[in-house]
Amino acid sequence: MTDGVERAGGATRADSEPEPSESLRVFGTLVKGFRKRAGLTQEQFAPRVRYSVPTVASIEQGRRFPPLPFVERSESVLDASGMIRTAAAQLSRRPGIANWFRQWAKLEMEAISLYTYECRLVPGLLQSEAYARTLFLNQLPLFDEEQIQRQLTARMERQQLLRERVTTDYSFILEEQLFLRRTGGARVLRETVDHVLDLAGLRNVEVQIMPQVRESHAGLDGPIQLLETPDHKWLGYSEGQESGQLHADPAVVSVLQMRYAKMRSQAHTPEDSVGLLRQMRGAL
Repeated sequence: MTDGVERAGGATRADSEPEPSESLRVFGTLVKGFRKRAGLTQEQFAPRVRYSVPTVASIEQGRRFPPLPFVERSESVLDASGMIRTAAAQLSRRPGIANWFRQWAKLEMEAISLYTYECRLVPGLLQSEAYARTLFLNQLPLFDEEQIQRQLTARMERQQLLRERVTTDYSFILEEQLFLRRTGGARVLRETVDHVLDLAGLRNVEVQIMPQVRESHAGLDGPIQLLETPDHKWLGYSEGQESGQLHADPAVVSVLQMRYAKMRSQAHTPEDSVGLLRQMRGAL
């Protein structure tokens, strides 16, 4: 699973066009205006909408797409008479996010559990900046530097979910071969392993490594993503090279859950996985 647009080839040129910066700036100015009308500083406003001060500043400056929870809480806290919600509805596109992945990306921002199995590359939520840049440099058709930077910015911003949503349960099962491939070379791999180890140290993030040699494997049909919504509904997502599909059918989701649960028992434990990553890092 490459997180839709989070892989090198995950977004076509048409699909990855950015949100016009002017519309984001207008939205940010609107929020800032209502915040000041309410007599709140960014430091006072941020805890009320349950986002960090840097995130609030980034949204007000038009540099970050506003997550749905931010929109709803801002509307309520600032008593905006529906204006913030209406303005947000016009922001139909996210920079660096492919069309087919946007619905999943929105659900992901509110999920209380998010499970990812990946066998092709380190998933977007765990990629180091150097690893992500390497993927974009190898994108075909080739990206120009502006497109690379746009995609890279979107990916790094999306990773903030792991630190901002501290009550969301994030589980990752990664094939050992993803690190043995040495994508980008030894320097990039060192940075990537360090980055994954850093994230694995968060209380809400669990990383497991699937051994390279495994006689039985429940994930042979490919990558899996599952999430649990705030109302405890489970959804799945799967992806091809230029397409993605959201799975809401309980029967299909149940099969994906069964496979993921089996893989959790087949992979190294989180503690052993961290030990293996440290061993890899020491060998570089």
